Amino acid sequence: MKVWMVAVLSILLAACGAKSHYKVTSPDGDLTLTLTQASDGSALYEVAQHGQPVLMPSPLGLTLSSGDFTRELTVEAAGEPTLVKEHYTMVQGKQQDINYLAREQRFAVSNADGQVLQVVFRVSDDGVALQYRIANPSDQAISVTDELTGFALPKATKAWLQPVALAQTGYKKTNPSYEEHYQMGIDAGTASPTEAGWVFPALFKTPGAWVLITEAGMDGDFHASRLQQHSDNGVYRIGQPMQPEVTAGGACMANARGDFHSPWRIITLGDLATVTQSTLGTDLADPAVDDMAWVKPGVASWSWALLKDDSVNFDTTKDFIDYAADMGWQYTLIDADWDKKIGWDKLATLVDYAAKKDVGILVWYNSSGAWNETVYSPKSALLSAADREREFSRLEKIGVKGVKIDFFPGDGQSVMAYYNDLARDAAKHHLLLNYHGSSLPRGLHRTYPNLMTMEAVHGFEMITFMQNSADLAPSHMAMLPYTRNVFDPMDFTPTTFGEIPNIERRTTNGFELALPVLFTSGIQHIAETPDNMATVPAYVKGFMRGLPVLWDESRFVMGFPGQSAVFARRKGSTWYVAGINGDDRAKNMTLNLDFIAGKTGVLITDGKTPRSFSRFSITASNELELPVKAHGGFVMTFNTGQ
Repeated sequence: MKVWMVAVLSILLAACGAKSHYKVTSPDGDLTLTLTQASDGSALYEVAQHGQPVLMPSPLGLTLSSGDFTRELTVEAAGEPTLVKEHYTMVQGKQQDINYLAREQRFAVSNADGQVLQVVFRVSDDGVALQYRIANPSDQAISVTDELTGFALPKATKAWLQPVALAQTGYKKTNPSYEEHYQMGIDAGTASPTEAGWVFPALFKTPGAWVLITEAGMDGDFHASRLQQHSDNGVYRIGQPMQPEVTAGGACMANARGDFHSPWRIITLGDLATVTQSTLGTDLADPAVDDMAWVKPGVASWSWALLKDDSVNFDTTKDFIDYAADMGWQYTLIDADWDKKIGWDKLATLVDYAAKKDVGILVWYNSSGAWNETVYSPKSALLSAADREREFSRLEKIGVKGVKIDFFPGDGQSVMAYYNDLARDAAKHHLLLNYHGSSLPRGLHRTYPNLMTMEAVHGFEMITFMQNSADLAPSHMAMLPYTRNVFDPMDFTPTTFGEIPNIERRTTNGFELALPVLFTSGIQHIAETPDNMATVPAYVKGFMRGLPVLWDESRFVMGFPGQSAVFARRKGSTWYVAGINGDDRAKNMTLNLDFIAGKTGVLITDGKTPRSFSRFSITASNELELPVKAHGGFVMTFNTGQ
């Protein structure tokens, strides 16, 4: 029985007299993707910007349980290039209204056995994407066994990459959860310190452009990918999850009985502004399953961040509800073991109390079955559709607004299906979601607007656990706006102005104040406690009261990965400009704010000591000089409606 599969944009040459290469250009004509075929019949693609190579000839192909699509290939049909236009809106993140424009071309490619695969390429002004599509009209079981797709970086390329932790290591065997530190500015081709490889997004600086590689479009049939440990001669290849990265009894590799497709492999390229302002990570995600008009992003108080397990009790939770109400924040999160320490009856009491103050309650769940050794509860309560219906209906009935679900097992296909199932079932009961101990969102928050955020980062909680994490925090946080948080919401849980128990904090208060503007998340969980918030100046508290989590527009202003980051974000007629200095020395930053030049606003930055603030009036210009302390930061606000 012949197995048919899908493909995209220019791929191979035909053995019987077809073209030896195809070219696809971006709508503005600046990017060119070229597809060629090697002498053994394998497929290669390369990418150039303004005629200068950004990706050298790079391999394409899949190996399926039903056939090999890596060599001896023939183009059976090359579709006509088409223009893809789409407008969509997001309920959270750096940009609400988004227009996507790309040129697409599809190719049907056959192997030596006459089986057919389609490969689709899309070229937009800010990057290239490719997807394999597999048609399976016979409905026989098909699985992916390997993928050849690679990314060949030119010589002299530098890389900013995060290693993947080995499966079933770390706390209670909960790895991998994308919680390692980045290796910054290393030579391309450097091997990952673990055999599990490197996580997405992966950032590179080639001689001609910055390149950010990731994927999007996870409908649950395919596993999540990464880059392999070794990249000989600068050729990075798609890597697979490790075998233990599965739900109990679930599959590791992509599989289906009907038609299915790979995620889009995304290559964003250009200068740092182009890369960080790009929306390709959601442009190429599956559209929203529903508009979910009931979804409300917001800011949350959270006792566990600094006060840990002992704070999960009735009285402390009530204090944090009062805190959220005073700050005008929308939510309070109750963390692990609430079912034992508070219980369902008192949870209902807290929900009613919070509702009277216009605060919604979020509660924690343990995702896991037998795949790790965690004991926090509620545990193993969401594994089946029946389990989810029982729990989610009960939460909805008492008025809970959302669920934080922790301790996922990795990147296997069964885990990706679990993410989709949880989001779909939670939406039926009007519940928001926050995945922790998790993989990268990969645009899933566009598909399910109730998915507010995912952790997948070495976040604030790690700083509270280890002095080494606190020591690395300034440069690490100056890395995240260029990698992890470019496309997907990130639950870093930022901002504390007081001291961290048993840890020496390395960041100033100005640095901490900038973080909830720099970092985007559908629910921004603020780590600071009510007692410490009460000690800050009224103007700082006022700023924290007005934090947006959905922005109309975002702009990269200046910075360099791991060293500094300054971004401007607009909400309505107000521009917020936030910056941090990740270096251990003070520096003068020159900011080009030509888009609001001449406007007078307010600057809040560090005072004379690391734990103090200062406030000034400031006028925006295209060469605004601003001194920033070592590990310091600032925020500015400008109302352009005046």
